[in-house]
Amino acid sequence: MKYVSPYLKIKFFLKPVMVCIGLLSLSCSNFETEAPDDDQILDGPLEGLTYEQNRRFLAGDIAFNDEIFFSQTGLGPTFVANSCVACHAGDGRGTPSTTLTRFGQVDETGNQFLHLGGPQLQNRSLPGYMPEQIPFGATFSKFTPPANTGLGFIELVSDADILAMADPDDLDGDGISGVPNWNHVPGYVIISQGAAEQNGKYICRFGRKGAAFDLLQQTATAYNQDIGVTSTFEPLDSYSGLTGDPEVSDATIRNVVFYLQTLKAPIPRNQNDPKVLQGKALFTQIQCAACHKPQLQTGYSPVQALSYKAFYPYTDLLLHDMGPGLDDGYTEGSAKTYEWRTPPLWGLGLSPNSQGGNFFLMHDGRARSIEEAIQLHGGEAAGSRSRYNQLTQEEKQALIKFLNSL
Repeated sequence: MKYVSPYLKIKFFLKPVMVCIGLLSLSCSNFETEAPDDDQILDGPLEGLTYEQNRRFLAGDIAFNDEIFFSQTGLGPTFVANSCVACHAGDGRGTPSTTLTRFGQVDETGNQFLHLGGPQLQNRSLPGYMPEQIPFGATFSKFTPPANTGLGFIELVSDADILAMADPDDLDGDGISGVPNWNHVPGYVIISQGAAEQNGKYICRFGRKGAAFDLLQQTATAYNQDIGVTSTFEPLDSYSGLTGDPEVSDATIRNVVFYLQTLKAPIPRNQNDPKVLQGKALFTQIQCAACHKPQLQTGYSPVQALSYKAFYPYTDLLLHDMGPGLDDGYTEGSAKTYEWRTPPLWGLGLSPNSQGGNFFLMHDGRARSIEEAIQLHGGEAAGSRSRYNQLTQEEKQALIKFLNSL
């Protein structure tokens, strides 16, 4: 039986039920809406999970998509959103209304505005409280929430593989010099076997700057910074800076982590279409694949469905100089202000499903189409942008069609 998440059940089944209530004389079956095909949505579990793993996935799904926080259950007093799904509808990308603001760090010396609410702006508040404001003198950047699917695969790419893709001195002369983001990790993170270490810092891979080590850190931080909810992992109240009692349980956080780890990878579409095949060849020809690596490999996982699998995210998980046009004056970890982690392209064509039928691409949603996103690429990507601009109109359309198929 096809899996349908609680979010999708509401989206696709509630409206027909309401119609039927108003038209009791007609058969409700006339108004039923079919659930979309798996390749049209990002939600849903990996194939091959055990019965117990599916139960845990569902528990995480409910916490992620159904649980809404209120003041009585720990929301705020300042916050960005009151639920996980508010920023990741259908596990897809966010919109301008859910875009986050990070502020206060300009170099590797760290964030100088933590005592004034950094690193994240809580732009909403409960009655009686004032939302945060960006402090005077703090640089900041906007981060549009990315899609969630396939994250378990990305978490399992070995540090050795990431380092093998890095080329900090551009020894091969292709103009691409990706580097990892080395960052300090919180004490509750369990360092994986084989993790690389450099002066007490570890390779991180999640987030727009690639500043989070694993999905536990990403999830616990999101509860704390986005919703204002404390946990045993992140016990400091984001408003007062004081340690508070846990407002979300360890079990809930770990269920959400498992949910994110076992969400299926996006399923590409129309892969035998001649135009898609032409666009795929052009993608490599103009060197987009130098950063957006088509294929990566997972290491061992206790979840067999994730263990030692080839997957196709179109990223190298490295930081790249994207030029002055994308330099926001803010950074995280060892990333420079002009460096951004290569975003995975899988699921790109489904972005409008969660973005109101529109595209809001790049780290801050400024690009309103795939072509506009290409034109914003500078720095190490300037050569690929130039080669794209030299393509014929027909070739450009084929490349865009390929990207939409991912």
